[in-house]
Parts: sequence; structure tokens; C-alpha cells
Amino acid sequence: MSITLLGRRPHLSPSELVEALVPPPHFRTASFDTYRPDPDHQSQALALKAASKFAARAAKSARKGRRRSRAEGLYLDGGFGVGKTHLLVSIAREAGDAAAFGTFVEYTNLVGALGFAAAREALSGFAVLCVDEFELDDPGDTLLMARLMRELVEAGVAIAASSNTPPGALGDGRFAAEDFQREIQSLAGVFDVVRIDGPDYRHRHTDEYPAPASADAVAAVADSEDGAVVGFADLVDDIAKVHPSRYGAYLDGVAELGISNVTTLTDQSQALRLVTLVDRLYDRDASIVASGVRLDEVFSQDMLRGGYRKKYLRAQSRLVAMTTGE
Repeated sequence: MSITLLGRRPHLSPSELVEALVPPPHFRTASFDTYRPDPDHQSQALALKAASKFAARAAKSARKGRRRSRAEGLYLDGGFGVGKTHLLVSIAREAGDAAAFGTFVEYTNLVGALGFAAAREALSGFAVLCVDEFELDDPGDTLLMARLMRELVEAGVAIAASSNTPPGALGDGRFAAEDFQREIQSLAGVFDVVRIDGPDYRHRHTDEYPAPASADAVAAVADSEDGAVVGFADLVDDIAKVHPSRYGAYLDGVAELGISNVTTLTDQSQALRLVTLVDRLYDRDASIVASGVRLDEVFSQDMLRGGYRKKYLRAQSRLVAMTTGE
């Protein structure tokens, strides 16, 4: 019997929300030993070395049960699919229970759910904070995270972060690194910036988006014990009723998602919620079978040219991975 997804309303306690800040299942095998630098891009080997050294220092401090007198930061600057998350997960694994791991969005959602003071108090108990896909497209959230990181650094917490730069923005100007350092202002000196070049490994076999599935193929997902089938419009409407910090719990048990009648979104709020849902599906190694418009048409062209384009491009990359098994 398939899973009923619509109507789920998970409730998580503050401690459960904090306990969920761990590397996602998608990266269950990720470690420094399993990172394979592309020999055509030397920056990947250099990034591996820098991340390993950062993790060793942070793990040593965590084992001794003390904070470093000078807080450290590492910023991985690169495009989609070059291994930034793999390296951040490896850092978190080196520190074990002393590390918190989450995306920029997950941390901002945590603050939204708990309040700033409670979130800061909870996170200050960690020796290392890993922030994946640091986003610079929402001024309010960026200022919030800059303040949170500043106060955590003052408390002695080491921070490792990565960018969400699309490949087209990785020019000589080091777009992401410059913007990151400008936005975090007084914190910029704490971070060592490491550039990672290379193609998106999720698209290493194809640059084509898969054709939409048939209605029968979507319906067949219902035959799977861990599958769920929903209409696209119903899904978009339902997740609006769930706090984004609970999207992970909302998807618990779903390994395959069938989505019928996908259409192009024109509402920014709906699109941003869908991006967060896509991230949580990807974290859980879920697969997607979808009918309707092709998945590179889910976000309108105006959105792909707008201020949140990085989010949408990342979501498109991950949608391809979940529909093709890459």
C-alpha cells in the first residue's frame, strides 16, 4: 500500500529540530576517503586538503572538550555538483556529535521555529557548525545568519560553509566569495576561502532533462510500499500548511514520489517552498516520477532570471538527479 502524503502535519519539539541537524542520508557514505578529486581540476584536491586540516583541528578541540581561543571558519566557493557538500559532511563526521550540519535554509527555518535566542543557545553547544549552500539572495535571511554566525564565533564555535553559486557566475571575480565576505562583514577575516572548480557531477552523463513520465507510470508508484502519489497542485497547496522546518518529517518514509500534472509555477512563495521540499527529497535519496511539463519548466523564465535564480537552478539540478538516478 502506498503512503498518504497529503494532510501530514508533523510536530517536532525544539530538541528534535536540533537533533535533526545531521548529515542527510544521501551522503551516508561521504568521507574524506571517499572524495575523489577530478584530476582535471586541481582545486578539488586542494579543497580536500584544506577541509581535512580544518576538520582535524576542529575535531581535536571537540575531543578535548574546549573551544579554540580563536574561532576558525572555512568557506568552500564553487558551483553545483563539485563536492562541496561531500566535504562539509566529511568535516561534520570528523567532529561527530560535536558538529551540527544543515543547509542555510534549515538554519533560518530553525530560527523561525525556535526564535533567535533559543536557536543561538542550542547551536552554541556545538564545537562545529556546517552551513551548506549559504544563500545571498534574501537580505533578511542573510543578515540573520550573519548575526547568528557572529555570535556563535564569539562563543568559540568553528564554522564551515559553502556557496550556492551557479556555474555561470564563477568568473574571475569570484562572485560568491566576494559577496559572502561583504555580507558577513566583521566575520570575513575568520574565513579561509577555498575555490572548487569543475563540472556538475549530477549531469556528467547527460545535459538533457528527462521527458515527462506517462500518467500510468506515475500511478504505478502507488504500488510501492514506500511510494506516494500526489497531484502537483495539491502538493503545492499542502506544503503551504507545513512549516518548512518540518518538511523532512513531512516526507518520512517516502522513497519514491509520483507527481501528476506538473505545471509551471508563477507564484514566488509557492516556488520557494517547492525548492525546500526538493532539497529534503534529495537529502533522503528519494526518486521522482512526474507527468505534466518537463521539470526544467517548473520555474518560470522570469524566476530563473530573478533574484532567487540560484535556488531554482540548484533545485533543477537535483530534480534531474532524482528522476534519472544520477
